[in-house]
Amino acid sequence: MKLDPRPFAVALLALLLAAPAAAPARAQSFTGDQRGEIEVIIKEYLLSHPELLQEVMTELEKRQATAETEKHRAAVTEYSAAIFTSPRQVTLGNPQGDVTVVEFFDYNCGYCKRAMSDMLDLMKNDGKLKFVLKEFPVLGEGSVQAAQVAAAVRMQDKSGGKKYLEFHQKLLGGRGPADKARALAAAKETGFDLARIEKDIGSDEVKATLEENFKIAEALGLNGTPSYVVGNDVVVGAVGLGTLKEKVNSARCGKATC
Repeated sequence: MKLDPRPFAVALLALLLAAPAAAPARAQSFTGDQRGEIEVIIKEYLLSHPELLQEVMTELEKRQATAETEKHRAAVTEYSAAIFTSPRQVTLGNPQGDVTVVEFFDYNCGYCKRAMSDMLDLMKNDGKLKFVLKEFPVLGEGSVQAAQVAAAVRMQDKSGGKKYLEFHQKLLGGRGPADKARALAAAKETGFDLARIEKDIGSDEVKATLEENFKIAEALGLNGTPSYVVGNDVVVGAVGLGTLKEKVNSARCGKATC
């Protein structure tokens, strides 16, 4: 990709002249001719050292990533109770686990379908892991309907999440777009009371569940699925089993491999 050096030249010029921001009198001491000479010097330097542009971009991206990570961690701290211990969430794996993975998902998300195997593998091979599921229907009305049924399913699941997980696998792993009809069919196959689900779909509890999930997602800056919170870190996208394991290990022992 060809880069336009002009924005960077302007940025460097601004940096050069930023010192007078702390000393306005010095900034005003440059004449028009002097400023023109400075611009020429910067332009000639950039043309002679184009590799500097890549260095600037790399440093900028690094600082932006650091700032984004700090912002995410601050949001995780602020909303920690709702993220990790909400009574409206589905908790799988070890409820007393030393590391918690929270997944925001949509039943119509193709990446979420593939990421489901990552979740199952993590829980199968890590007995100290707590896994939390949060419905985050961002892909249309069908997704909202499916999430409403899922929240109603959670309300009548007394198995500690096992029956919800069975329903979750049937619906997320099934073919075709998810909507109310498909979600109810999955609930019926799993043995849930459909009459009660129909009643609970319009309840304040289901409404509050989805509102809470969207509020958390907004605070974390999430706009797609799947997205995760692993320990204190926010992970966006279907990053794969290997990356999730590394994030879990980092939360557990501070290293990618414990």
